Amino acid sequence: MPENQPGRGGQSRRPSSGGGGRPPGSGGGRSSGPRRDGAGGPRGDASSRGGRGGSGGRPERGGAGRGERRDGAPGGENRSTGPRLAPKKPKLPEPRIAEGVTGKELDRSVHQQLRTLSKENAEGVAQHLVMVAALLEVDDYEGAEAHAETAVRRAGRVPAAREALGLVAYRKGEWARALSEFRTARRLSGSSHLLALMVDCERGLGRPERALELAMSPEAKTLAVEERVELAIVISGIRRDLGQLEASQQALEIPQLNGSARKPWSARLSYAYAEALLSMGRAEDARDWFARAAAADDELETDAAERLAELDGVVLTDLLDGEDDEDGPGAGGDRESTRDAR
Repeated sequence: MPENQPGRGGQSRRPSSGGGGRPPGSGGGRSSGPRRDGAGGPRGDASSRGGRGGSGGRPERGGAGRGERRDGAPGGENRSTGPRLAPKKPKLPEPRIAEGVTGKELDRSVHQQLRTLSKENAEGVAQHLVMVAALLEVDDYEGAEAHAETAVRRAGRVPAAREALGLVAYRKGEWARALSEFRTARRLSGSSHLLALMVDCERGLGRPERALELAMSPEAKTLAVEERVELAIVISGIRRDLGQLEASQQALEIPQLNGSARKPWSARLSYAYAEALLSMGRAEDARDWFARAAAADDELETDAAERLAELDGVVLTDLLDGEDDEDGPGAGGDRESTRDAR
């Protein structure tokens, strides 16, 4: 599955320079997963004490006697509230799995996590995780959320399920929920690969100091190269938020910035550096880096081409903008565009 993309430039999904993020494991990605365990009720809740009443199952003063049930019938203890007779929660309907989705599309690392489940449950959870990834690709957040929540209900202690739900929340801009799920996934897996996303969530919550503290934690030094690049992009955005423009630029001056080989992060890193330069008033230098980003952006992850055109004084005009699609010849066809020099 495609990898997480914190701070993806040009799509302005707050925080970083926009937010990407794709769920776990459907081909080339890291293991991932949604959050919140399916633990029982809170401490002190009747359900956590085997279904007894608040006084441990003893009759209240003035209530039913030792040899009576509370409904007045004989029978000793109050069996009607015992755990074995407690009604099961109704099974919630699950969202539909698209035709052709088998669950085998996930990374091997995610399948390893699912081995703790029964075969049938593991297959179902895998299918839901694939659906999360597919629906996030087309920005169907509600559909992705339904599948992610189903995966968590069925496998709440599987990190990939918790990460998937966190990614959906992240894409929706629900920073607190996303951060909670990422923390749970991190605790369950022992991996810090979600650190950049967690820092981005702290930024989104308006806590830049806490975000920077997390970004400078010892775990940051253990990240893989791509994860370190994504973290640098987020840090640069935070510094820019704080008005620390020079620090914003310096945060991106890492070895990967001038690498000659095209990498998955090349477009986003170049775009972020262009933004940092532009904020310092270095428009000509920024133009060069927007051009680099556009050249490397085969997946159209950023709006680098549009930013480049803007700096060159070019306006893209939609000739059919505001017209009724049903009127005039060629209605419903491809829209034309023209460039008018300012």
